[in-house]
Amino acid sequence: MLDICLLGTGGMMPLPYRWLTAMMARCGGSDLLIDCGEGTQIALKEKGWSPKPIDIICFTHYHADHISGLPGLLLTMGNAERTEPLTLIGPKGLERVVSALRTIAPELPFELKFIELDQLREQVKIGPYVIDAYRVNHNVVCYGYSISIPRTGRFDVDRANAAGIPQKFWSRLQKGETIEEGERTLTPDMVLGPDRRGLKVTYCTDTRPVPVIAEYAKEADLFICEGMYGEEGKEAKAREYKHMTFYEAARLAKEAQPKQMWLTHYSPSLTRPEEYLEKVREIFPRTKVAKDAWTLELEFDEE
Repeated sequence: MLDICLLGTGGMMPLPYRWLTAMMARCGGSDLLIDCGEGTQIALKEKGWSPKPIDIICFTHYHADHISGLPGLLLTMGNAERTEPLTLIGPKGLERVVSALRTIAPELPFELKFIELDQLREQVKIGPYVIDAYRVNHNVVCYGYSISIPRTGRFDVDRANAAGIPQKFWSRLQKGETIEEGERTLTPDMVLGPDRRGLKVTYCTDTRPVPVIAEYAKEADLFICEGMYGEEGKEAKAREYKHMTFYEAARLAKEAQPKQMWLTHYSPSLTRPEEYLEKVREIFPRTKVAKDAWTLELEFDEE
């Protein structure tokens, strides 16, 4: 199971009813945060989710509306007596940026680990998560993220017996362990069937529409995509500042065919984004205009 909460849906500046960009994922006791805009802590508190179990924070880029909430969040995690390391992932320069922000949060009781991205596509596996980072098209280096929870195949008794694997090893192999038995190496694929469909959430903000987004959002359980502007006549502004309109996001979703798309990262001028939903759904019917604190519980298909 994978729980998703869109903590903040605002771009540029917070509004009284809209915090800045952040999304939380929870799976198997490990929490992952994407971006940490102003108000992230308050949104977590309002939701009743603790920041202490956060193991990973991914940053799309280093504009203030995506990272300004980090120092306070780190202090809160430290005050909660967290001692486990925290992994931070983001474009090259991450450690320098975080070090500057930590001027006001200099002492922490836990280690910070940095993974800096410098390729067009990179994959990181941490805990239950497979994190795919892909470069998008903003006016600074910016990445989107696809968060996947893989699912192994079912245990195949016939395969295990055919391979002559003692029953005492079955449970360990089913859990993914590799076992040395004498001169043999026993691996999970020797007792498991084909991988089953897992779960996938794809997230992108601050970008022009580029093909790589649709590629990673293909058949996702949830596609969370920037919709900076919903009003007509904003296309030129979106091109100038490297953002997307609702309609450009919908065309990406039409190509990718996720189960649903949530629009997010609204311009402060966009006070009633739901007014444009009907037109957007003409392009991609499974579009929703997300609001702060929206939550979705994703479960594996019954197979």
